[in-house]
Amino acid sequence: MLSAGIKGLRPWLVWLIGFYVVWFLIVLQGDHWQTLIDHWEIAIAMAMGSYAAGSTPMGGGTVGFPVLVLLFGEAPAMGRDFSFAVQSVGMTSATVFILCRWQPIEWPMLRWAVLGSLIGTPVGVLFLAPLLSGLAIKVLFAVVWCSFGVLHLYRFKEIVQHEGLAPGAHRFDRNVGFMVGLIAGATISSITGVGVDMVLYAVLVLLCQADLKIAIPTSVIIMAVTSLIGLTTKTLFGSLQSGVFENWLAAAPVVVLGAPFGALIVSRIGRKPTLMIVSILCVGQFLWTLQNEWAALGLSGAIIAFGGVLLFNLGFEYLHRVGGRFDRRNR
Repeated sequence: MLSAGIKGLRPWLVWLIGFYVVWFLIVLQGDHWQTLIDHWEIAIAMAMGSYAAGSTPMGGGTVGFPVLVLLFGEAPAMGRDFSFAVQSVGMTSATVFILCRWQPIEWPMLRWAVLGSLIGTPVGVLFLAPLLSGLAIKVLFAVVWCSFGVLHLYRFKEIVQHEGLAPGAHRFDRNVGFMVGLIAGATISSITGVGVDMVLYAVLVLLCQADLKIAIPTSVIIMAVTSLIGLTTKTLFGSLQSGVFENWLAAAPVVVLGAPFGALIVSRIGRKPTLMIVSILCVGQFLWTLQNEWAALGLSGAIIAFGGVLLFNLGFEYLHRVGGRFDRRNR
């Protein structure tokens, strides 16, 4: 039984060995040992971030962005680019691991979401993200993540009880999947480095009434692909922020194991504890951002931020109601 399981993971093990060989050669050739020492904090932080990336619908940037921006004082644009870079390794590793384990994926919607992201993410990276200030990036990140935290805190029991998909849910695959990839890729992921995964996840659990065993692996894969698209776009057009490589070099060997580890652990202990903790952290980082940026935001800015959280959750509630009616009609 054990040997059969290891045999199934052979492609992931090959990927893992290949990554560590390339990473070690980069460090050795560039004599980057001091770089690793100087950036050890981000490696520790991303141990938790990569676990969340593999076990929840929230990418590793959910931890990486606030750690770099709020804790270490880095520019929000650097936090976004780091999210792209580190998720390109960590969530790709988790994707290979998920595929090797034959976990259920909502492939029809995922394919259309990938196509949408392939168009939306580069457009957002090149034309929308450069227009926004660092403060706007911080607040957008805080609002989006707080919204998902609130969603889980008040819909938690219902979401974790879903099994399979609602009958006939595949009618949404093409249009909804494409629009999620296109719009979330252009307006959220291109700006914050994360987000398309959580939007697709919300559509799956609220509109399609999807089981978490389907929704979370599907969200991991879309974020892996979107991260690769974002990183490739930033690299080709020479707009990758200074400091990304150094932080990536320190964190990459951690996340390449951490994200698959998260996917494995939650299959053993369940997703409830991790989802609850991460949801609370999402709300906490929102309050932290408001406190840190109060001088720039003021009362009016804080009201707008809370309004953003409310608006997102009204959208989630609409998806939930439509999905509930659709589910009942097909019972």
